[in-house]
Amino acid sequence: MLSASSDSSLRFVSSATRILAGIMVWLACSPGLLSAQDAKPEIDKPKGRVENPFPKAFPAPELEGGVEWLNVGGPISMKDLRGKVVILDFWTFCCINCMHVLPDLKYLEQKYGKELVVIGVHSAKFDNEKETGNIRKAILRYEIEHPVINDANMTVWRKFQISSWPSLVLIDPEGNYCGVAPGEGNRELLDGVLGKLIAYHKAKGTLDETPIRFDLERNRAAATPLRFPGKILADTPNDRLFISDSNNNRIVIATLDGKLIEVIGSGQIGAKNGSYADAQFDHPQGMTLVDDILYVADTENHLLRTVDLGKKEVATLAGTGEQSHSRAPGGNLLATALNSPWDLCVVDEVLYIAMAGPHQLWSHKLGSQTIQQYAGSGREDITDGDLDSGALAQPSGIVNDGTVLYVVDSEGSAVRRISTKPKANLTKPTGSIKTIAGTHDLPRGASLFAFGDVDGEGSAARFQHPLGIVLHEGTAFVADSYNHKIKQVDLKSHKVTSWLGTGKPGTGLDPVQFAEPAGMTIAGKNMYIADTNNNRIVVVNMATKEASELAIEGLVPPKPITAETADSTQIREIAVDVQKLKVDDGIDFNISFKLPANFKLNPLLPVKYKVTGDAGLIAEGHHDTRLEATSDDGATAKFKLPVTKKTGSATLLVSITYGYCRDGKGGLCKIDSLKFKVPVELSDDGEAKSVALEVTPK
Repeated sequence: MLSASSDSSLRFVSSATRILAGIMVWLACSPGLLSAQDAKPEIDKPKGRVENPFPKAFPAPELEGGVEWLNVGGPISMKDLRGKVVILDFWTFCCINCMHVLPDLKYLEQKYGKELVVIGVHSAKFDNEKETGNIRKAILRYEIEHPVINDANMTVWRKFQISSWPSLVLIDPEGNYCGVAPGEGNRELLDGVLGKLIAYHKAKGTLDETPIRFDLERNRAAATPLRFPGKILADTPNDRLFISDSNNNRIVIATLDGKLIEVIGSGQIGAKNGSYADAQFDHPQGMTLVDDILYVADTENHLLRTVDLGKKEVATLAGTGEQSHSRAPGGNLLATALNSPWDLCVVDEVLYIAMAGPHQLWSHKLGSQTIQQYAGSGREDITDGDLDSGALAQPSGIVNDGTVLYVVDSEGSAVRRISTKPKANLTKPTGSIKTIAGTHDLPRGASLFAFGDVDGEGSAARFQHPLGIVLHEGTAFVADSYNHKIKQVDLKSHKVTSWLGTGKPGTGLDPVQFAEPAGMTIAGKNMYIADTNNNRIVVVNMATKEASELAIEGLVPPKPITAETADSTQIREIAVDVQKLKVDDGIDFNISFKLPANFKLNPLLPVKYKVTGDAGLIAEGHHDTRLEATSDDGATAKFKLPVTKKTGSATLLVSITYGYCRDGKGGLCKIDSLKFKVPVELSDDGEAKSVALEVTPK
């Protein structure tokens, strides 16, 4: 958990503007702590009444004050959210703990799809994170499917008196603040709390189970051959380039001049071992190569994987597949849970792992059956010291010069040097952690906020969330990700200078621009750079700094995964009177929507209809097929049903699905479906040519 100040205690609202301290105090719980075990609804059996789990809840502050709303068609107010349980996720996209919360939120969103709305409140730590365009890229990179507020000025943060990332605020269906859960690892607790809250409001009649839809950023993003590539590794003797195609969940192998050799992984998220075509990854990052074995940090699977390049087989080296929430020292390879391994390197047959989650380095003696903590106290900070007392802060890149490790600490915006003295017993290594560029050893936690874009020597230099590092001829090159630059650090003088990039995100190659570069590798005279947010690899001649984009011939995006998803909405069926019609080529259907005040049809979710019934009456292509109606005014829609004959009778089932939102602007848009049972009689003396249907949301 990353605190925004030196005071890391959690605070809780006790009035509209005041918050009390505590660890997980839900306002209703009378000793003050609610556990997952007591999360079932309390029922007064004689009366059959479900008790209010939060009787002391009070009105939550409004969500006004953000710079912009993302992943949604328009702003959402507390009024729009009435009837839904709401979780506000206060996060910042650099934070590893915030990344760990996202799978928990996705689990809850899927389990409580009709009752729960999650809203991300992005309250930035780094300057780069305040830019809406960069948050949009983070939403795509993290595959977030709920609305996000760009709270660049921390206005919403202050309203709710939040003090650390991540923090999850719970609001009930009547708009009342219930409490806050700090940090990560709260899935089970939140699941129990939600079940209790939903049961009460369902019994009370204040729960709205109407499905909702958001206008997601991904709907406007085209598929690309590379999608947010993270790390990159050159094998110059064998003319191979390994690319972590992170958001396509695969490893791409190409020649150094861009000819596709192999793709490792199906593109589906998972942890399956096996052949290249069958294997699965989950947002892989760092790699290292030993002989013909490629080691891969399978970051969001919390695994280390091996790829036998000769046999073309993927296997699991270490990890259980579950994220570790402890700082256990290590143990058996396949029995020890890992926590976001981000990058790898090998020195003297020892694999070193930049373990971003616990803010540590880990190690594994190749061929052994154990893995263990190597360096870092586990406290998130930038402090120098021996391997046990020194503190790291989300190590995200690691390289070596044969004896010494160089690490970039992304949250501390610093470059560290970690000495190694190989021993047979790696459980008690000796060595030290020293900062060679960026601040360190400031008052507790202050180094985490000492960032910027400053060239200088040693502690005078400033980076902004660096993610990658590579060594070349006495110089460390650093991917200064949030400054959109490559910087160089002289390993003797510790002088830092900007080497490439304008400092502004962009796609230009003359001058060269980057967008959050994350990984680098060197082959011969060229540096290869994973330009992550531009979904590309940039090749730079290190002598001339001439740059080009590496187009990988034959590489295409993975095939999209399509799955039939059943509509869990309980479809209402409405019977109408017999419609006596006289028609020529079809039946006109006119639909009027009786929507709540200030609501209109959502133009981003067109009205869909499907008609089933007498297949001999309905023209081909219009029977049992989902089609789109037309709407001109946001309150009515129409369609024509072609028929094959002018006389006859049938009972038609007309299914209508539509979305509606406040002023039709696409904030929180609700989805409704219903079915009309329409008996029709077609004859030459019919009374009408059209059918009028009236739709009222349930």
